[in-house]
Amino acid sequence: MDIILGVIVGLLVLMALVTAHEFGHFLAARKNGVNVLEFGIGFPPRAIAWRKDAKTKKWIKIPRSEWKKEKVSKVVYSDIKDKSLAQNGMIFSLNWLPIGGFCQMDGESAADKRSGTFGKASFLAKTKILFAGVAMNWLVAFVIFTILAWVGMPEFLEGQFTVPDDTRIESVPVQIASVAEGSPAMQAGLEKDDYILSVDGNAYTHASEITNYNEEHAGETVTYIIKRWEKVCDMSSCAEQPCECGSGEKQEIQLKIPVTLNKAGSEYLLGVTMATSQGVSYSTWSAPVVGAGLTLQLTGETFKGVGIMLSKLVSGTARLFSFNSDVREQGQEDLSEVGDSVSGPVGIIGVLFPTFTAAGPANLAFLAALISVSLACMNVLPIPALDGGRWLLIAIYKLRKKELSKETEEKIVSRAFIVLLALIFIVTILDIIRIAN
Repeated sequence: MDIILGVIVGLLVLMALVTAHEFGHFLAARKNGVNVLEFGIGFPPRAIAWRKDAKTKKWIKIPRSEWKKEKVSKVVYSDIKDKSLAQNGMIFSLNWLPIGGFCQMDGESAADKRSGTFGKASFLAKTKILFAGVAMNWLVAFVIFTILAWVGMPEFLEGQFTVPDDTRIESVPVQIASVAEGSPAMQAGLEKDDYILSVDGNAYTHASEITNYNEEHAGETVTYIIKRWEKVCDMSSCAEQPCECGSGEKQEIQLKIPVTLNKAGSEYLLGVTMATSQGVSYSTWSAPVVGAGLTLQLTGETFKGVGIMLSKLVSGTARLFSFNSDVREQGQEDLSEVGDSVSGPVGIIGVLFPTFTAAGPANLAFLAALISVSLACMNVLPIPALDGGRWLLIAIYKLRKKELSKETEEKIVSRAFIVLLALIFIVTILDIIRIAN
């Protein structure tokens, strides 16, 4: 049931984020004199639609019979004799497939020179329109992060942006998820579900910090302060004969446990896996600053991650053709890391959203803002099928002072789109394999 709810929430959130992106294109197009033929939430087939009346400027519901009889959608997407009606007669539609949204502008080809078309717009206007969707996604992330900074921001990143003078942090200790058989942790008495309050007097909120400390003190004895719940026996109800404690309530206790770590180079030093811990930070006047700072921080991390992924993809592919077996093995590892670091629609909707939905509204909102940042960053990339790529294509032909024909533009964009779909298909298959395993 949680998975189904998570999938539904995921679809709705992704649809909202894509619709916000398209709304950015819509606003910029209208502002720069480009006619918008249709703005839709979701993808066709249509569920319901309205047309803006050319005379009264009111929205009038389009009868379903008119869709079939007069084929309104075909008229809207093809040549219209009176182009003034394209703007006044703009259609707003709600569609059945909850996988995004769209903003259909008149004459989207750069070669179209009719008045009111995207092609007729100036280079500056095209730039504003193409990047307005990206700006809208960054704006959405900023708004969500600002609200979270005020009501409670989940701490997911080490060094997550805050304004120290206006930040109150409620830390959640790192929890032990499992203990390896025969490990130093088991021998010392650490148990599954224990919370690590401190190590040698140092309080940590991230598992990696504890791991790093253990690496610095490999082979040494370190002292863990842990918190756990144990059942407390109420022996007053027992008779003279000994009885088992079966009705006692659990009570929080703290224990001081010294652990002698394995030496450096061992399979593990402590022998535990630690669950992802999470603190919550609160801000007041600095909430907008935190919203902007975190948006910029995650934007930088996203571009950094894309750079590392592309680097490993290129180097890993090149190493596969080496005659050295060790080099080929390293290439396979690089490509494996690329596959593990990429998540497609199935992974996002089927795994991430159910997990974050179950974790609470704040975690879900953080994920939505993070995906909004990712959508902005991906659309900036110079891939012809995306906004950044389309702008680069138009810019190149402008610098060359050559006309970008409709045929050339469609050929480049369509081929890039096919490659993009192929990558999405491959990533989706990898998602399914990971979930199955």
